[in-house]
Amino acid sequence: MKIAQFEDTKGYCIGIEWNGRWINYTDAEVAATSITHNVVVKPTTTILQLLEEGRFEPTEFRSVLQFLRQHRLEKRYVIDRDAVLKAPVPRPPKIIALGLNYVLHAKEGNFAVPKKPIIFAKAGSSVIGPDETIRLPRGMGRMDHEVELAVVIGRQAAEVKKKDAYSYVAGYTILNDVTARDLQTSDLKVQHPWFRSKSFDTFTPLGPWIVTTDEIKPPVHLNLECRVNGKIRQKANTRDLVFDIPTIIEFITKYITLEPGDIISTGTPEGIGPIRHGDVVSCRVAKIGELRNPVQNR
Repeated sequence: MKIAQFEDTKGYCIGIEWNGRWINYTDAEVAATSITHNVVVKPTTTILQLLEEGRFEPTEFRSVLQFLRQHRLEKRYVIDRDAVLKAPVPRPPKIIALGLNYVLHAKEGNFAVPKKPIIFAKAGSSVIGPDETIRLPRGMGRMDHEVELAVVIGRQAAEVKKKDAYSYVAGYTILNDVTARDLQTSDLKVQHPWFRSKSFDTFTPLGPWIVTTDEIKPPVHLNLECRVNGKIRQKANTRDLVFDIPTIIEFITKYITLEPGDIISTGTPEGIGPIRHGDVVSCRVAKIGELRNPVQNR
């Protein structure tokens, strides 16, 4: 199932794709609960709320959709065409990304393939959604695209074993790890972290929605690619990850407790390249979709 975050004239709402249409799950859930259980509930307007409350469940989503079908209410809850698709988690509690997690990407940067996962953080304030503009800061040199498969955490996870790792995943989305490459290079030379080169405002396009784990079953082997102005720059498959998703989750949770709504970005393949004012960047992952963003100078 595709679960998306929308904003319309009334505020935020959650959308679920169903039979080729986006259904307003926020309003539909209120109606289903009030009629079925004779209880008036406060609307849940964000995906993060569902995750934090432990209610991001495909079985619950299907139950509400079945209610609409039984009562012939589907058309009443179709999301307005003017609603704007936003990042599925506009301000994640944490964004943890993997460095050099494809062999050929490590080689193109003249780095050794890591023996253990390399993790770093990105600022939550850097997140933007589909079709929002990546704004390039002036005077920072080269800026690069980096297409990545992103994992959305569904429940608190600490000291997780690999065999249990997938049970902590709510779903998958796409992340473009935009990077101020020259700044990153200069920071590396003086042994500074990558944080600032990865965390400028607008440097984390995320979306366009979350695909639930019942649609993408392990092992997660998905084709991904990045196009700039229609031309392919990056193309790979997540089976080529140096460290797979269970290994990543086990490694991170040995040190850091993951929370609902946290994002793990699994690393980018070879083919990174510069983006410039006027470009359009398209990141695609099989079974998920396309995350498209224009580029402008600030």
